[in-house]
Amino acid sequence: MAVRAVTGLLAGALMLSACVTQEGGSVLPNIFEPAPKSAVEALNRYYDDVPASSLPRAPEGVALPGEDAVISRILVASCNDEELESPTLAQLASEEADLFLMIGDNVYGDRDGRAYSINEPELDELRESFAELATREEFIAAREKFPMMVAWDDHDYGANDSGKNFPFKAFAERIHETFWGLDGEDVGQWPGTYYARSFGPEGQRVQVIVLDTRFFRSDLTPTDEYGAPGKERYIPTPADEPQDMLGTEQWTWLENRLQDPADIRFIVSSIQVMPTVHGWEAWSTMPVERQRLFDLVKSTEAGGVVFLSGDRHSGFVYEERGALPYAANELTASSLNLSFATESDERDTRQIGAAFPPENYGAVEIDWAGKTVSLILKDGEGKTARRNDIAFSDIGVD
Repeated sequence: MAVRAVTGLLAGALMLSACVTQEGGSVLPNIFEPAPKSAVEALNRYYDDVPASSLPRAPEGVALPGEDAVISRILVASCNDEELESPTLAQLASEEADLFLMIGDNVYGDRDGRAYSINEPELDELRESFAELATREEFIAAREKFPMMVAWDDHDYGANDSGKNFPFKAFAERIHETFWGLDGEDVGQWPGTYYARSFGPEGQRVQVIVLDTRFFRSDLTPTDEYGAPGKERYIPTPADEPQDMLGTEQWTWLENRLQDPADIRFIVSSIQVMPTVHGWEAWSTMPVERQRLFDLVKSTEAGGVVFLSGDRHSGFVYEERGALPYAANELTASSLNLSFATESDERDTRQIGAAFPPENYGAVEIDWAGKTVSLILKDGEGKTARRNDIAFSDIGVD
């Protein structure tokens, strides 16, 4: 029923594109504009004419640090259900930091309560979710206090586990970029939500690279044993089958960014990069692409790479030698207010300590004098739950 509904709605978009509504009222079609070649193209023309004033915006935020600002502390968080109170986000907002990275599932815009609300071309639920987030006191407090960079994941993309074949992705991108004030930035000028920023002088330069693991991602390979440990929802796509995580343009862009001058580089991926032990969404579902990412770090000779991720409704810290020319490290911070357990027996060989399923957020501390980076997982009261202190020399930084 849902598939037939979406098909009908997309087909109806062909007519919508001929007579759209703007703030000034309906307009006649441009007789010189070629007819749309698909229902999705027609729908995107319709989206282009949705007035920006009808889209939610976050409260006014703090400007990003200047290019010469030294970054010493970054907060990281994901998985925030806007329909629920978020005391962990309130605790995060009481911290001090130079930057706050909110890295996916920042709202749950594909569901109303526990019921999924999808296949809506107008993305009403997604818009309502962002509008509600904008009114949350704990979010306003964080927004007013910290400069922010953001990534999206599936639930603020508009559909659980979706990738490039989500038919409403262009409108979802516009909603995302409008809300976060990115529509006038460079990221608002190309398909997808990836972007990067650098801070600090030479010798103390931090680069934050935000990847988009949704807009271009090919389909995942469904599990052949639903719920089985290591195969919960997906299995790795075979090496001889097509797989794409970032899309050609984003891969090229990433190669260029990894050649930008920087001392410490944080690569933000909404889904986990390093672990391979589970069957949920992660780079491990596309082994060729995962290796491509590692090989790209090697070929560009990019030092100081550390991965930051969310999504899992559990916090993790990982370290592995051999994947990169130096030790690979990852901090997974998840979730702010949607914990499903108090303990977990998941254990990847790269994992440092046990998983931490209670509500949590991450802190990254850079000691420029001591030449260390610390990846810290904090509980809902701000107490340290997991920690890994990494010497600059262990991640290829002099």
